[in-house]
Amino acid sequence: MALAWPARATFLAAGLACAFITHAAPKDDLSGLREHIKSLRKEVESAEGKKTDATDALKQSEQAISTANRRLRELAQQQESVGATLGQVQREGRDTQGKIGNQQARLSQLLSHYYLQGQHDPLKILLNQQDPNQLARQLHYYSYLSRARAALIESLRTNLAHSRDLAQLYQKKNAELEQVKSEQAHQKAQLEKDKEARKTVLLRIDQKIIAQRHEIGRLQRDEKRLTQLIERLSRLAQPKKKKNAPVYNRNQPTFEPSGGALYQLKGKLRLPVRGELVNRFGSQREDSGATWKGLFIKSAAGQDVKCIANGRVVFSDWLRGFGNIVIVDHGDDYMSLYGNNETLYKQAGETVKAGDAIAAVGNSGGIAETGLYFEMRHRSRPFDPMGWVKLN
Repeated sequence: MALAWPARATFLAAGLACAFITHAAPKDDLSGLREHIKSLRKEVESAEGKKTDATDALKQSEQAISTANRRLRELAQQQESVGATLGQVQREGRDTQGKIGNQQARLSQLLSHYYLQGQHDPLKILLNQQDPNQLARQLHYYSYLSRARAALIESLRTNLAHSRDLAQLYQKKNAELEQVKSEQAHQKAQLEKDKEARKTVLLRIDQKIIAQRHEIGRLQRDEKRLTQLIERLSRLAQPKKKKNAPVYNRNQPTFEPSGGALYQLKGKLRLPVRGELVNRFGSQREDSGATWKGLFIKSAAGQDVKCIANGRVVFSDWLRGFGNIVIVDHGDDYMSLYGNNETLYKQAGETVKAGDAIAAVGNSGGIAETGLYFEMRHRSRPFDPMGWVKLN
């Protein structure tokens, strides 16, 4: 955006000058955590390495689209911040210029008044042998004028220096803004290339993806792979197992977890996106006959996916069967999963709060419709989120 600047060059101005949950980890710790999580994903996927999946061909382009979109979002936020700074700088610059103008006018009046009196030399006043009382008044008056003049000159000098500093900072921030705009243009061009690459791949493998949607064995493998990943992430988040912790029977049809901070929010949580709830937990999948382990919410592409509660991102990557997926650890063995996204805004290790945008809706991973796949799990086991969220 173009930003105007006052005409007088002398007075230009510019910018003013969770514990996985609750604490942000140092940069080195985050780097190590992300490498560890990446190795966990590879470990889980290596067990199924010989079994090919048509959607694997989409992985590279869908990851690239997510990265480009995330960078564009960051650049937009950066542009907004720099623009706000420049606006503030302009306001301060105009204010400073006004002060300088007032000070110059006052100094001019003061000097004119001082010198028009004629007898401005204290020595001459003393030698004129005037009345002592009048002499004292004149000396006091000229002393006041002298102090006022010195104060005005010093204040003017300070404002002029501040104005020069602002001008330099303005040039720096304006250059930053231009650099942001340039990178935005580059990222947008790259995003279009990535989307075109995905479209090309999708056309080539579309029939294979449609066929695989009806393979119950593939869905079972996807679920198993996800569960194994979550179990490993749980051990990474809480390496010391709790004593007397309940062990859930995986063959039990349903179970309802209890206890922990998240449990206190039961019935108060909000769904991650607005949209049409087309598939519910436990219902039969039309494509394969398997059952849904979470919710599928049909929603517009690009809509923000919001975290349901405070926590820490423990996984943010592409995973077979779920596309670009975010997993958030909420503590007390609770996790929430957000799959099939177009863009992942948050990375592993980042602390998030309820309502934070963590992703953008898409159809990554080879799903037919645009929307969000959402799960809630306790001790790696999925449970029905509907009793935990409010729909209004």
